[in-house]
Amino acid sequence: MELSRLLSPVHAKSLTGAVDGVEITQLTCDSRQVTEGAMFVAVRGVAVEAHRFIPDTIARGARAIVCEQLPETIHPNVSYIQVEDSNIALAHLASQWFGNPSQRLRLVGVTGTNGKTTIATLLYQLFRNLGHKAGLLSTVKNIIDTREVPATQTTPDHLTLNRLLAEMVDAGCEYAFIEVSSHACAQHRIDGLTFAGGIFTNLTQDHLDYHKTMDEYLRAKKSFFDALPPEAFALTNLDDKNGRVMLQNCNARQATYSLRQIADFKTRLLEERLDGMSLLVDGKEVEVLLTGRFNASNLTAIYGAAVLLGVDRADALLALSTLHPADGRFQTLQLPNGATAIVDYAHTPDALRNVLDTIIDLVGTSKRKIITVCGCGGNRDAAKRPIMARIAAERSGQLILTSDNPRNEDPDEILRQMQAGLDDEQARNALVITDRRQAIRTARTLAQPGDIILVAGKGHETYQEINGVKHHFDDREQLLEP
Repeated sequence: MELSRLLSPVHAKSLTGAVDGVEITQLTCDSRQVTEGAMFVAVRGVAVEAHRFIPDTIARGARAIVCEQLPETIHPNVSYIQVEDSNIALAHLASQWFGNPSQRLRLVGVTGTNGKTTIATLLYQLFRNLGHKAGLLSTVKNIIDTREVPATQTTPDHLTLNRLLAEMVDAGCEYAFIEVSSHACAQHRIDGLTFAGGIFTNLTQDHLDYHKTMDEYLRAKKSFFDALPPEAFALTNLDDKNGRVMLQNCNARQATYSLRQIADFKTRLLEERLDGMSLLVDGKEVEVLLTGRFNASNLTAIYGAAVLLGVDRADALLALSTLHPADGRFQTLQLPNGATAIVDYAHTPDALRNVLDTIIDLVGTSKRKIITVCGCGGNRDAAKRPIMARIAAERSGQLILTSDNPRNEDPDEILRQMQAGLDDEQARNALVITDRRQAIRTARTLAQPGDIILVAGKGHETYQEINGVKHHFDDREQLLEP
C-alpha cells in the first residue's frame, strides 16, 4: 500500500523523509517481525518500550517508522511519522491497512465487568438462527461465520482485530459482535472502528491491578460510548448505578433495559429452574434455556440490541427461546451420584455473588446443599481475593479454596490472601486444597444426591497457567472423570 494512502487517517505531528511514491509491504508493531519495506509502529507498552527497537527495525529493512519521539539518528531512506500517541495511530493504520472492514459490517460492541461473553455470543447465535452470516470476537472463541479461531484476549490487538473483521467481510458476514474490554479501551485498540451499536452491562470491581482506581476503570468503559457515532445505538443497563453515566456526552441513539425500572426494554423473571426460566419480555411470555436473574438481564440486552438492529420484536422473542448458554457460563453437568455440578467463569466478586444467589434461589433457603470450589488468578487484582472468599463462604454449606491460574504468583500466598476475608468460623469450616484437581475430587466425594457443586473462576478455559506454562486442565473433565 502506498504510504500516503496508509497515512490518510493519521494525524501526524511531523513528517520526516519521503511520503509520496513510497510503497509499504507490511504493517507491524513487533520489531521481531519486521521485513523489507515494512512500517514499524513504536508503541509504548506496559512492559516494553518499543522506541528502543527502532534501529533494529531499520536494519531489518523498515521503510517507515511511526513514533512518538524521533530517534537521534535519522536515516535518509526511511520515512518518520511522529504522532502524539502511537496506540491511537496504530488503530487507524490497522483499519486502513485491512480496508476499513468495520465500515462494511454492522459491528456491535459489548462492554462491562460481567456478561460480555454471554451477550456477544448469544447475539451471534441469534442472528445466525435468523439466517444471517455473522462473526464473533469473544473471550471464549472467535468465529468467522462458522469457522472458529482460537481467542487469546478478550479484545484482540489492533492488527488482529482488524484482520479478523476483514476475514468476516470476505466470508460474507453482515454482522459482527465483539467484547470490548477496559484494557482495549484504554489502549485504543478499538479506535478507528465504526460501530453500529454499543451495550453496557454493569460495572463492579475488577482489573484494579491495571486501572488502579474504579474511576479510571469507569472512564475506560465510558470512552467507548463517548466515541459512538450519532447513527449508532447506545443500550445501557438501568439496573446498574453507572448505566446512565454511560449515556452522558454520548451522541448515539440512546436506549435502556431493566428488570426493575421503567425502560425501553423491560423484563420480569417469572420462574427459574436449573434448565431454564420463564420471562415476561415486552409483555410477552417466553421460555429460555438460561437461568438466573443476571441472565434475564443479559437476555433483555440481547433482545433490545436485536430490535435496535432492525429485527422484528416477535422474531426476536422467538429467537430468544433458541439460545444456548456460552461455554463455561452457568454450565450444568449431572454427576453419576445424583449431584449437579455448575461450571462458571465467575472471577469477580459480583459475578460470584450473582451465580451463588441464583443457586440459592433454585435450592431454597438451605445453603447446606451448596459446595463451592473457587480461587483467584495470579498477577491480577489482589484486592478482590478476600472479598470473593467471604462471598463464597456466606453462601455455601462447604467452601473449598483452591488454585485458579496462579500465573507467576505463589498459589499458597493467593489462598492466604483469600482466607483473610473469612471470619474465624468461616475459616475453620473452609477447606484449603491448593491442587485444583484434588479440590474438585474432594467436592465430588462430599456431594450427596441433590447437592450442587459450583466450580467457579475458569469456566470455558481448558488450561491452568503456572509459572508462564499452560497445562491442560478442564474443570468439566475433572467433574465427570470416572
